[in-house]
Amino acid sequence: MAASFAGAATTTTTSNTVVKHIPYFGPKPTSLVTPSLLLSPSVLKFHRILTLKKKKPKLAICFVLEDKTLSTSGGGGTQLEFPDSIGEQRADQISAAAAARVAEKLARKKSERSTYLIAAVMSSLGITSMAIVAVYYRFAWQMEGGEIPYAEMFGTFLLAVGAAVGMEMWARWAHEALWHASLWHMHESHHKPREGAFELNDVFAIINAVPAIALLYYGFYTKGLIPGLCFGAGLGITVFGMAYMFVHDGLVHRRFPVGPIANVPYFRRVAAAHQLHHSEKFNGVPYGLFLGPKELEEVGGLEELDREVSRRIKLSKNL
Repeated sequence: MAASFAGAATTTTTSNTVVKHIPYFGPKPTSLVTPSLLLSPSVLKFHRILTLKKKKPKLAICFVLEDKTLSTSGGGGTQLEFPDSIGEQRADQISAAAAARVAEKLARKKSERSTYLIAAVMSSLGITSMAIVAVYYRFAWQMEGGEIPYAEMFGTFLLAVGAAVGMEMWARWAHEALWHASLWHMHESHHKPREGAFELNDVFAIINAVPAIALLYYGFYTKGLIPGLCFGAGLGITVFGMAYMFVHDGLVHRRFPVGPIANVPYFRRVAAAHQLHHSEKFNGVPYGLFLGPKELEEVGGLEELDREVSRRIKLSKNL
Protein backbone atom coordinates (compact mmCIF):
# COMPACT_ATOMS: atom_id res chain seq x y z
CA MET A 1 0.00 0.00 0.00
CA ALA A 2 2.84 2.38 0.83
CA ALA A 3 4.43 1.72 -2.58
CA SER A 4 1.25 2.70 -4.39
CA PHE A 5 1.11 6.06 -2.56
CA ALA A 6 4.86 6.66 -3.03
CA GLY A 7 4.83 10.40 -3.38
CA ALA A 8 1.38 11.75 -2.68
CA ALA A 9 -1.68 11.55 -0.48
CA THR A 10 -5.18 12.44 -1.63
CA THR A 11 -7.67 14.39 0.46
CA THR A 12 -11.29 14.56 -0.82
CA THR A 13 -13.52 17.52 0.01
CA THR A 14 -17.03 18.41 -0.99
CA SER A 15 -15.90 21.02 -3.51
CA ASN A 16 -12.80 19.61 -5.21
CA THR A 17 -9.92 17.22 -4.95
CA VAL A 18 -6.55 18.45 -3.54
CA VAL A 19 -3.32 16.58 -3.93
CA LYS A 20 -0.83 17.30 -1.07
CA HIS A 21 2.83 16.36 -0.82
CA ILE A 22 4.02 14.38 2.14
CA PRO A 23 7.77 15.05 2.68
CA TYR A 24 8.31 11.73 4.39
CA PHE A 25 7.64 9.77 1.17
CA GLY A 26 10.32 11.43 -0.91
CA PRO A 27 11.07 14.66 -2.82
CA LYS A 28 8.30 16.77 -4.34
CA PRO A 29 7.58 15.85 -8.00
CA THR A 30 8.14 18.52 -10.63
CA SER A 31 4.80 17.87 -12.39
CA LEU A 32 1.63 16.05 -11.63
CA VAL A 33 1.19 15.01 -15.32
CA THR A 34 4.01 12.88 -16.70
CA PRO A 35 4.51 11.67 -20.31
CA SER A 36 3.85 8.10 -19.23
CA LEU A 37 0.51 9.21 -17.81
CA LEU A 38 -0.49 11.02 -21.02
CA LEU A 39 0.26 7.98 -23.15
CA SER A 40 -1.40 5.47 -20.86
CA PRO A 41 -4.17 3.33 -22.43
CA SER A 42 -6.86 4.72 -20.16
CA VAL A 43 -6.08 8.33 -21.15
CA LEU A 44 -5.99 7.50 -24.86
CA LYS A 45 -9.31 5.66 -24.61
CA PHE A 46 -10.88 8.60 -22.80
CA HIS A 47 -9.57 10.97 -25.49
CA ARG A 48 -11.16 8.89 -28.25
CA ILE A 49 -14.48 8.91 -26.43
CA LEU A 50 -14.41 12.72 -26.17
CA THR A 51 -13.50 13.03 -29.84
CA LEU A 52 -16.40 10.85 -30.95
CA LYS A 53 -18.79 12.82 -28.83
CA LYS A 54 -17.67 16.10 -30.42
CA LYS A 55 -18.43 14.90 -34.00
CA LYS A 56 -21.53 16.46 -35.44
CA PRO A 57 -24.15 14.00 -36.59
CA LYS A 58 -25.05 13.97 -40.29
CA LEU A 59 -28.64 14.16 -41.41
CA ALA A 60 -29.85 12.81 -44.80
CA ILE A 61 -33.31 13.74 -46.01
CA CYS A 62 -34.98 11.75 -48.82
CA PHE A 63 -38.04 12.88 -50.69
CA VAL A 64 -40.42 10.49 -52.44
CA LEU A 65 -42.59 12.10 -55.11
CA GLU A 66 -45.80 10.41 -56.13
CA ASP A 67 -48.49 11.18 -58.67
CA LYS A 68 -51.73 11.44 -56.85
CA THR A 69 -55.21 10.95 -58.22
CA LEU A 70 -58.16 12.68 -56.62
CA SER A 71 -61.45 10.90 -56.92
CA THR A 72 -64.93 11.76 -55.78
CA SER A 73 -67.48 9.10 -55.01
CA GLY A 74 -70.37 11.50 -55.03
CA GLY A 75 -72.61 11.92 -58.04
CA GLY A 76 -71.91 9.10 -60.45
CA GLY A 77 -68.59 8.06 -59.00
CA THR A 78 -66.73 10.52 -61.19
CA GLN A 79 -62.94 10.20 -61.02
CA LEU A 80 -60.83 13.31 -61.54
CA GLU A 81 -57.27 12.80 -62.71
CA PHE A 82 -54.64 15.53 -62.61
CA PRO A 83 -51.77 14.73 -65.07
CA ASP A 84 -48.20 15.77 -64.44
CA SER A 85 -48.16 19.12 -66.25
CA ILE A 86 -44.40 19.52 -65.81
CA GLY A 87 -43.72 16.20 -67.53
CA GLU A 88 -46.05 17.08 -70.41
CA GLN A 89 -44.37 20.44 -70.88
CA ARG A 90 -40.97 18.75 -70.92
CA ALA A 91 -42.17 16.23 -73.51
CA ASP A 92 -43.59 19.04 -75.65
CA GLN A 93 -40.28 20.89 -75.47
CA ILE A 94 -38.34 17.79 -76.54
CA SER A 95 -40.75 17.14 -79.43
CA ALA A 96 -40.51 20.74 -80.59
CA ALA A 97 -36.72 20.67 -80.45
CA ALA A 98 -36.60 17.41 -82.42
CA ALA A 99 -38.98 18.78 -85.03
CA ALA A 100 -36.90 21.93 -85.34
CA ARG A 101 -33.72 19.88 -85.87
CA VAL A 102 -35.40 17.73 -88.54
CA ALA A 103 -36.73 20.81 -90.33
CA GLU A 104 -33.30 22.44 -90.19
CA LYS A 105 -31.63 19.31 -91.58
CA LEU A 106 -34.13 19.07 -94.44
CA ALA A 107 -33.65 22.74 -95.29
CA ARG A 108 -29.88 22.32 -95.25
CA LYS A 109 -30.08 19.26 -97.52
CA LYS A 110 -32.33 21.13 -99.93
CA SER A 111 -29.93 24.05 -100.01
CA GLU A 112 -26.96 21.73 -100.59
CA ARG A 113 -28.71 19.97 -103.48
CA SER A 114 -29.62 23.29 -105.05
CA THR A 115 -26.04 24.53 -104.72
CA TYR A 116 -24.56 21.41 -106.28
CA LEU A 117 -27.21 21.37 -109.02
CA ILE A 118 -26.35 24.93 -110.03
CA ALA A 119 -22.64 24.07 -110.06
CA ALA A 120 -23.25 20.89 -112.08
CA VAL A 121 -25.47 22.60 -114.66
CA MET A 122 -23.15 25.56 -115.10
CA SER A 123 -20.06 23.39 -115.44
CA SER A 124 -21.81 20.99 -117.82
CA LEU A 125 -23.17 23.74 -120.05
CA GLY A 126 -19.86 25.58 -119.99
CA ILE A 127 -17.76 22.53 -120.78
CA THR A 128 -20.16 21.24 -123.41
CA SER A 129 -20.42 24.56 -125.20
CA MET A 130 -16.66 25.05 -125.14
CA ALA A 131 -16.08 21.53 -126.45
CA ILE A 132 -18.52 22.02 -129.34
CA VAL A 133 -17.04 25.39 -130.27
CA ALA A 134 -13.50 23.99 -130.00
CA VAL A 135 -14.29 21.03 -132.28
CA TYR A 136 -16.00 23.25 -134.86
CA TYR A 137 -13.29 25.89 -135.03
CA ARG A 138 -10.48 23.38 -135.00
CA PHE A 139 -11.68 21.53 -138.08
CA ALA A 140 -12.85 24.72 -139.77
CA TRP A 141 -9.42 26.18 -139.21
CA GLN A 142 -7.69 23.08 -140.59
CA MET A 143 -9.89 22.98 -143.69
CA GLU A 144 -9.08 26.54 -144.72
CA GLY A 145 -6.69 25.25 -147.40
CA GLY A 146 -9.49 23.37 -149.15
CA GLU A 147 -8.32 19.88 -148.20
CA ILE A 148 -10.22 17.82 -145.59
CA PRO A 149 -7.86 16.08 -143.16
CA TYR A 150 -9.75 12.77 -142.98
CA ALA A 151 -7.02 10.93 -141.12
CA GLU A 152 -6.82 13.63 -138.49
CA MET A 153 -10.58 13.82 -138.08
CA PHE A 154 -10.89 10.04 -137.80
CA GLY A 155 -8.05 9.92 -135.30
CA THR A 156 -9.65 12.66 -133.21
CA PHE A 157 -13.01 10.93 -132.87
CA LEU A 158 -11.35 7.55 -132.36
CA LEU A 159 -9.25 8.90 -129.52
CA ALA A 160 -12.29 10.60 -128.05
CA VAL A 161 -14.12 7.27 -127.75
CA GLY A 162 -10.97 5.46 -126.64
CA ALA A 163 -10.20 8.03 -123.96
CA ALA A 164 -13.74 7.82 -122.57
CA VAL A 165 -13.50 4.02 -122.28
CA GLY A 166 -9.94 4.25 -121.01
CA MET A 167 -11.01 6.61 -118.25
CA GLU A 168 -13.32 3.90 -116.91
CA MET A 169 -10.32 1.57 -116.68
CA TRP A 170 -8.21 4.29 -115.12
CA ALA A 171 -10.89 5.16 -112.59
CA ARG A 172 -11.26 1.49 -111.65
CA TRP A 173 -7.52 1.04 -111.08
CA ALA A 174 -7.02 4.38 -109.32
CA HIS A 175 -10.05 3.78 -107.11
CA GLU A 176 -8.64 0.52 -105.77
CA ALA A 177 -4.88 1.16 -105.87
CA LEU A 178 -4.82 4.83 -104.86
CA TRP A 179 -8.06 6.14 -103.43
CA HIS A 180 -8.56 3.18 -101.09
CA ALA A 181 -4.85 3.07 -100.26
CA SER A 182 -2.44 6.00 -100.07
CA LEU A 183 -5.13 8.61 -100.85
CA TRP A 184 -7.72 7.24 -98.45
CA HIS A 185 -7.45 10.34 -96.23
CA MET A 186 -9.05 12.28 -99.09
CA HIS A 187 -11.41 9.62 -100.43
CA GLU A 188 -12.70 8.78 -96.96
CA SER A 189 -14.92 11.88 -97.07
CA HIS A 190 -16.91 10.15 -99.81
CA HIS A 191 -17.67 7.16 -97.55
CA LYS A 192 -18.93 9.30 -94.65
CA PRO A 193 -22.08 11.40 -94.28
CA ARG A 194 -21.45 14.64 -96.15
CA GLU A 195 -21.58 17.96 -94.31
CA GLY A 196 -22.20 20.70 -96.85
CA ALA A 197 -22.61 20.77 -100.61
CA PHE A 198 -19.07 19.58 -101.36
CA GLU A 199 -16.55 17.10 -99.97
CA LEU A 200 -12.80 16.62 -100.08
CA ASN A 201 -13.22 13.76 -102.57
CA ASP A 202 -14.37 16.31 -105.19
CA VAL A 203 -10.72 17.31 -105.58
CA PHE A 204 -10.20 14.21 -107.74
CA ALA A 205 -12.55 15.65 -110.37
CA ILE A 206 -10.34 18.74 -110.60
CA ILE A 207 -7.21 16.58 -110.80
CA ASN A 208 -8.65 14.61 -113.73
CA ALA A 209 -9.65 17.85 -115.47
CA VAL A 210 -6.07 19.14 -115.59
CA PRO A 211 -4.77 16.70 -118.28
CA ALA A 212 -7.99 17.11 -120.27
CA ILE A 213 -7.55 20.88 -120.41
CA ALA A 214 -3.86 20.53 -121.34
CA LEU A 215 -4.60 18.08 -124.17
CA LEU A 216 -7.44 20.22 -125.54
CA TYR A 217 -5.31 23.35 -125.44
CA TYR A 218 -2.40 21.72 -127.26
CA GLY A 219 -4.61 20.03 -129.86
CA PHE A 220 -6.66 23.13 -130.56
CA TYR A 221 -3.77 25.49 -131.31
CA THR A 222 -1.54 23.00 -133.15
CA LYS A 223 -2.05 21.39 -136.56
CA GLY A 224 -1.15 17.82 -137.39
CA LEU A 225 -2.14 14.24 -136.64
CA ILE A 226 -0.56 14.06 -133.19
CA PRO A 227 -2.22 17.29 -131.99
CA GLY A 228 -5.49 15.94 -133.40
CA LEU A 229 -5.11 12.77 -131.36
CA CYS A 230 -4.35 14.82 -128.25
CA PHE A 231 -7.43 16.93 -128.90
CA GLY A 232 -9.54 13.78 -129.17
CA ALA A 233 -8.11 12.37 -125.96
CA GLY A 234 -8.90 15.56 -124.08
CA LEU A 235 -12.41 15.52 -125.53
CA GLY A 236 -12.95 11.91 -124.41
CA ILE A 237 -11.80 12.64 -120.86
CA THR A 238 -14.19 15.59 -120.74
CA VAL A 239 -17.16 13.52 -121.94
CA PHE A 240 -16.39 10.79 -119.38
CA GLY A 241 -16.15 13.36 -116.58
CA MET A 242 -19.56 14.80 -117.41
CA ALA A 243 -21.19 11.36 -117.63
CA TYR A 244 -19.52 10.32 -114.37
CA MET A 245 -20.84 13.40 -112.60
CA PHE A 246 -24.45 12.84 -113.67
CA VAL A 247 -24.51 9.09 -112.99
CA HIS A 248 -22.31 8.95 -109.87
CA ASP A 249 -23.15 12.21 -108.12
CA GLY A 250 -26.69 12.67 -109.40
CA LEU A 251 -28.15 9.20 -109.85
CA VAL A 252 -26.24 7.17 -107.22
CA HIS A 253 -25.72 9.68 -104.39
CA ARG A 254 -28.65 11.99 -105.24
CA ARG A 255 -26.66 15.18 -104.93
CA PHE A 256 -28.97 16.70 -107.56
CA PRO A 257 -31.97 15.43 -109.59
CA VAL A 258 -31.18 13.73 -112.88
CA GLY A 259 -34.66 13.37 -114.34
CA PRO A 260 -35.21 10.54 -116.88
CA ILE A 261 -31.67 9.19 -116.44
CA ALA A 262 -32.89 7.40 -113.31
CA ASN A 263 -35.36 5.34 -115.40
CA VAL A 264 -32.74 3.89 -117.77
CA PRO A 265 -32.47 0.17 -116.82
CA TYR A 266 -28.70 -0.13 -117.26
CA PHE A 267 -28.06 3.04 -115.28
CA ARG A 268 -30.19 1.56 -112.48
CA ARG A 269 -27.87 -1.43 -112.40
CA VAL A 270 -24.84 0.87 -112.44
CA ALA A 271 -26.23 2.81 -109.46
CA ALA A 272 -27.05 -0.38 -107.57
CA ALA A 273 -23.57 -1.80 -108.23
CA HIS A 274 -21.91 1.33 -106.88
CA GLN A 275 -24.15 1.20 -103.82
CA LEU A 276 -22.82 -2.30 -103.17
CA HIS A 277 -19.32 -0.85 -103.34
CA HIS A 278 -20.19 1.42 -100.41
CA SER A 279 -21.66 -1.52 -98.48
CA GLU A 280 -18.35 -3.43 -98.90
CA LYS A 281 -20.19 -6.75 -99.18
CA PHE A 282 -17.68 -7.95 -101.79
CA ASN A 283 -14.53 -6.38 -100.33
CA GLY A 284 -15.12 -3.08 -102.14
CA VAL A 285 -15.98 -4.56 -105.55
CA PRO A 286 -16.92 -2.95 -107.88
CA TYR A 287 -14.32 -0.19 -108.05
CA GLY A 288 -15.37 0.94 -111.51
CA LEU A 289 -18.61 2.75 -112.29
CA PHE A 290 -20.07 2.08 -115.74
CA LEU A 291 -18.70 -1.48 -115.82
CA GLY A 292 -19.56 -2.13 -112.18
CA PRO A 293 -22.21 -4.80 -112.96
CA LYS A 294 -19.58 -6.73 -114.94
CA GLU A 295 -17.21 -6.67 -111.97
CA LEU A 296 -19.93 -8.03 -109.69
CA GLU A 297 -20.63 -10.80 -112.15
CA GLU A 298 -16.99 -11.85 -111.91
CA VAL A 299 -17.21 -12.23 -108.13
CA GLY A 300 -20.65 -13.85 -108.07
CA GLY A 301 -22.63 -10.84 -106.92
CA LEU A 302 -25.43 -10.73 -109.50
CA GLU A 303 -28.06 -12.01 -107.07
CA GLU A 304 -27.20 -9.29 -104.58
CA LEU A 305 -27.17 -6.77 -107.43
CA ASP A 306 -30.72 -7.73 -108.44
CA ARG A 307 -31.93 -7.30 -104.87
CA GLU A 308 -30.35 -3.86 -104.68
CA VAL A 309 -31.97 -2.84 -107.96
CA SER A 310 -35.39 -3.90 -106.64
CA ARG A 311 -34.80 -2.00 -103.41
CA ARG A 312 -33.90 1.19 -105.26
CA ILE A 313 -36.98 0.88 -107.50
CA LYS A 314 -39.25 0.57 -104.44
CA LEU A 315 -37.51 3.48 -102.80
CA SER A 316 -37.96 5.71 -105.86
CA LYS A 317 -41.68 4.89 -105.97
CA ASN A 318 -42.14 5.89 -102.33
CA LEU A 319 -40.47 9.28 -102.81
